[in-house]
Amino acid sequence: MIPQVRKLDTHDAFVAHLRALDVDLPVDETLVPDGPLAQPMTIRDGSAGSLEVSNRFAILPMEGWDGTLDGRPTDLVRRRWSRFAEGGAGLVWAEATAVRPDGRANPNQLVIDDATIGQLSDLRRLFTDGQVVGLQLTHSGRYSRPDGQAAPRTAYRHPLLDESAGAGNASVFTDDELDDLVATFVDRAVLAGEAGFDFVDVKACHGYLGHELLSAVDRPGRYGGVLSNRTRFMRSIIEGIRAAAPALAIGVRFSVFDSVPYTAGDDGRGAPVTDEPYRFAFGADSSGRGIDLTEPLALIEMLRSLGVGLVSTTAGSPYYCPHVQRPALFPPSDGYLPPEDPLVGVARQVSATAALARSAPEMAVIGAGYSYLQEWLPHVGQAVVNAGDVSMIGLGRMALSYPDLPRDVLAGSAMRRQLVCRTFSDCTTAPRAGLISGCYPLDPFYKARPERVELAAVKRRTRRPSTRGLPDPK
Repeated sequence: MIPQVRKLDTHDAFVAHLRALDVDLPVDETLVPDGPLAQPMTIRDGSAGSLEVSNRFAILPMEGWDGTLDGRPTDLVRRRWSRFAEGGAGLVWAEATAVRPDGRANPNQLVIDDATIGQLSDLRRLFTDGQVVGLQLTHSGRYSRPDGQAAPRTAYRHPLLDESAGAGNASVFTDDELDDLVATFVDRAVLAGEAGFDFVDVKACHGYLGHELLSAVDRPGRYGGVLSNRTRFMRSIIEGIRAAAPALAIGVRFSVFDSVPYTAGDDGRGAPVTDEPYRFAFGADSSGRGIDLTEPLALIEMLRSLGVGLVSTTAGSPYYCPHVQRPALFPPSDGYLPPEDPLVGVARQVSATAALARSAPEMAVIGAGYSYLQEWLPHVGQAVVNAGDVSMIGLGRMALSYPDLPRDVLAGSAMRRQLVCRTFSDCTTAPRAGLISGCYPLDPFYKARPERVELAAVKRRTRRPSTRGLPDPK
């Protein structure tokens, strides 16, 4: 049985468990007032100049499946953004926003275009002048579901993912279509700058189109094969933004490493879908199970040459290797039990991020995967920032249940344990069932919503017998 982190309630117990796992994860015993997490920093962009960040906490892109059907924000979107604005993080990397309607991952994803830009500008004004706020620009590619049904557009024919993603009959983007999409990204970046966002993110993570192109080793033409071709989409967008909106800073969030797809084995635990060598995992070795940072480090060098001063790291995909991307003890309804202690997954991301940060000390590098650390999140965060292994600590799921964590930690206040994310995965199970996302276990607002009853019914129907040995998520 994997022990729950919340029960490792002393520094000695937590460190002893890390040692038992043979995991190297730095963790400070005490938090230092006005210490590393409270220090300001400067993000230097090669075209836009400098962005001043007040502390070392960042909110990562958190999407709620709760916009309108034509891509506009709702009161639910405004509530989420307002909570992030009030939580005290120095930087907010705002949620995935499709550059055109067919690229939405769900029917309620935000879209940026001439019709929605006014409302997106209103969202930007929720934040104080002291916060740096960016907007993530995306096309969901293989995972596009703009009308609720799979409508995938892929980078290449994939021998394992096409069938599972409903992409067996999907059309592969042509080079000319990708050229047109580059132009659309650039146009939408210009709109984001006009709306007041400090930077835009050219998204390349989690199996979406920008990420999938990085692994297009067998694709012919200008966008596949050698690494310089596989990075062409990202590079062309960045160069286009530089020409069209030189005062707009650029960030890139990318999956530093990927993995062979996993599925639930006979015991309910995740297992690779194949034992064969795997060619389609950017940042992985030839088996698809280990890490090889040769190409990610080359990508960092390319970004540095383009003047990009801000990157946000993540790993894998929530669709085919969620334990790699989002370490958790409790799987979503359509997931699998973790094949390893999730702390191993946290340490894997921390280590890979540290390698990138050390290779480019002049860049601002935001790490991810910290939510599973729970009460130990700021202790690990302080240690890795102090060591120079990362510039900022990114908060994902934790920001849904506890958006004020940065404010509390920076004020020297005790963490409010009743708000600490326990990685129950309800924020993932809900949208997988077509419901809005939110923290149903811990946020009173979502606890009181009727979707909570629907979510409970979904979990009862889909819970595997193998998950019944887990402690109740309370």
